[in-house]
Amino acid sequence: MSPFPSTRSAEPSLRRSFYVLHLDPILLVLLLGICALGLTVLYSASGHSVPTVVNQAERLVIGLVVMGLAAQAPPEIYRAGAPWFYGFAAFLCVLTLLLGDHAKGAQRWLDLGVLRFQPSELMKLAMPIMVAGFLHLFPLPPRPHVVGTTLLIIGGPVLLVMIQPDLGTSLLILASGGFALYLGGLSWKYIVGAGVLIGAAAPVLWARLHEYQQQRILTLLDPESDPLGAGYHIAQSKIAIGSGGPFGKGWLEGTQAKLDFLPESHTDFILAVFAEELGLAGVCLLLLLYLAVVARGLYIAARAQDSFQRLLAGALSMTFFVYVFINMGMVMGLLPVVGVPLPLMSYGGTSMVSLLAGFGILMSIHTHRKLLES
Repeated sequence: MSPFPSTRSAEPSLRRSFYVLHLDPILLVLLLGICALGLTVLYSASGHSVPTVVNQAERLVIGLVVMGLAAQAPPEIYRAGAPWFYGFAAFLCVLTLLLGDHAKGAQRWLDLGVLRFQPSELMKLAMPIMVAGFLHLFPLPPRPHVVGTTLLIIGGPVLLVMIQPDLGTSLLILASGGFALYLGGLSWKYIVGAGVLIGAAAPVLWARLHEYQQQRILTLLDPESDPLGAGYHIAQSKIAIGSGGPFGKGWLEGTQAKLDFLPESHTDFILAVFAEELGLAGVCLLLLLYLAVVARGLYIAARAQDSFQRLLAGALSMTFFVYVFINMGMVMGLLPVVGVPLPLMSYGGTSMVSLLAGFGILMSIHTHRKLLES
């Protein structure tokens, strides 16, 4: 028996949807548009590497298949399975700390022989599902004891991922759970109180940061202090963005990535390559696509059937926005470099699959509601 008892049987929904393809065409077109731009700029950012683009396209296909499968399951299935998915993701995060692969000073990957992935990406999905399912059990807005328990649910995995260390992913996990709690009606006094506590604990938190993390923050405050060392990424990124001008230099005509001035040009800093080649106009188009995806997600959340679906859809949509905001902010030198890729654009497999799986859940919430109303 599930710890989250269902108030509505999933069987009628399953019977009615057996032959229905639960995909939202508007959301699908927007996502495919972003992915198409991503593959286009990846070819340039990777030094015209066809194998890299093909590899990314294969991951995209896998992600789309996972999205389609995730969209077929009724939302009741996700609510019933929330504790088990959360527990499994937390177990994998612990296993990563014990047996994970070391790379670039971090222990974030779990190698199963036939599959190598980041368990923290699963937690970015499990967290909002768990928090939304937990809050669904209580009257909203949540009472203090419910808020306290929810913060424990969020805090454990966040600490596990921070220890790896992976500050960027831990912030996204925190955001995914935090948005679900906020959308549940969290009082502003809790938010202000949390801000005061974080401010008071800033010296302790600073001492707990790794040296390279402290350096990234110092570089943000004074990017010219070490232009050939810690500030090199940001300096070259700004040069690439600024040299693109209003309409860019043209596809494949960017020099920062082509001449290897821009590090991580096909992963975290792919936006700089995009801006150099397609200019401000291209960045505005990409930003409009991202905002349209977020708006569609919030529309789905507003029309959801119950609190679980509303909180989950809203949290997934707003976490996607934070994903974009953090990457664009760090590439433009407005935020510290925390290793967050640009969603659906940067090269990478685990993050793309987990993102598309989240959009599959969004589609499930929307299409199953429409099916019940028909």
